[in-house]
Amino acid sequence: MKRIYFIMFLLATFIVVLSSCKKDDDNSSALDSMLVDALETASGGAGTDFFKLPQSHDFASIPQDPNNPLTAAKVTLGQLLFHETALGTNPKHAVSTGTYSCASCHFAGGGFQANRQQGISDGGIGFGINGEARTAHPSLPVVDCDVQPIRTPSAMNGAYQKNMLWNGQFGATGKNAGTQAQWTAGTPIENNFLGYEGLEIQAIAGLSVHRMMIDSAFIHSTAYKQRFDDAFPGFSANERYSLETAGLAIAAYERVVLSNQAPFQYWLSGDYSALNDEQKKGALLFFGKAECFTCHTGPALNSMNFEGLGMNDLYQYPGLVINVSPTDEANLGRGSFTKNAADEYKFKVPQLYNLKNSPFYGHGSSFTSVKEVIDYKNAAVSQNADVPQSQLSSKFHPLNLTAEEVDQITSFIENGLFDANLMRYQPGNVVSGNCIPNNDYQSKIDLGCQ
Repeated sequence: MKRIYFIMFLLATFIVVLSSCKKDDDNSSALDSMLVDALETASGGAGTDFFKLPQSHDFASIPQDPNNPLTAAKVTLGQLLFHETALGTNPKHAVSTGTYSCASCHFAGGGFQANRQQGISDGGIGFGINGEARTAHPSLPVVDCDVQPIRTPSAMNGAYQKNMLWNGQFGATGKNAGTQAQWTAGTPIENNFLGYEGLEIQAIAGLSVHRMMIDSAFIHSTAYKQRFDDAFPGFSANERYSLETAGLAIAAYERVVLSNQAPFQYWLSGDYSALNDEQKKGALLFFGKAECFTCHTGPALNSMNFEGLGMNDLYQYPGLVINVSPTDEANLGRGSFTKNAADEYKFKVPQLYNLKNSPFYGHGSSFTSVKEVIDYKNAAVSQNADVPQSQLSSKFHPLNLTAEEVDQITSFIENGLFDANLMRYQPGNVVSGNCIPNNDYQSKIDLGCQ
């Protein structure tokens, strides 16, 4: 009799568990259905496809500059050049020769950010575990250190940006159409006259700005010569090995650096188990009550708009930053480029993938967690006294989110939008054999690649 009762007890328990599982499944299915509807509305009827990122090998589906069509040879060359410290042959001081690359401030492990409050290229030393320990070389003048007066933006998902940098100054098309008067001769912005889109102009200009060169002897004595030949067969021999072609290759590579393995991307393709219920609730808020999608939209969850949110500038960062001041033009955002007072203190809307790789947020690194940013936008109280109320975005208003809702949105952004496999975009080695992404003596120790 006891055996029968025991079996009946097990059976009842099994039924309760099954019922509970079914209830959870039903709840999750309801969330999926609600999220599909929310995306339909947020995309203006385009649906889930509107937010999908293409695969990195699917060149035809990736936005590209018609003057710089994607090819496998060009992308491969660009990947190598992006990580090649041997291009750093024009530093302020000889000790930094061949020690830095584009990836010094935009490396895969940092979500293609610098993973510190301020990126350091030429004149920097060290790497730490994941870029956090890079600092100014102790034996060099700090004033000669190659840093920017604004936080390093991500180089990922750049294919969905027509104009680059926080003020959008690079690029001859998009928002910059008709701004030729601001393409000042003798400045990096002059490169806009080449006619390319933002990624291409930024890469071309950036090589010079960050003191990198295309050394003819190095190119012709290494495998790079053949790679340039394969990537640019339509260029004459006199034009093929140049900063322009190197920049075009780097931009081609950057266009395929897409966070297409994030859980949300899998969910968009029909794998509804890729997001947990907490993240789905966060996504529903993101595309609904929290109004995040009104700025952050499309495959990269960004836009080409410039918004004033009253965030602090980099010179106001409470920790160590160098070569920054209250008078930096960068503090004026879009207005620093257009010279239009109406554009002052407005900054480009960034993409939102892999934010937790590098714990610094806002153009001035004024936040150290995703949750802090959401709390800030929820309260909608400007932190920067220098920003006039008239320059704040109409979208910057209290959202009345609960603490639980803030946590749910945070979970969606931190985890649902996190591609854990970005190292697939970093080459195993570069032609010079130098360390990636830095090649100074301390970085070699930190990276274990001596």
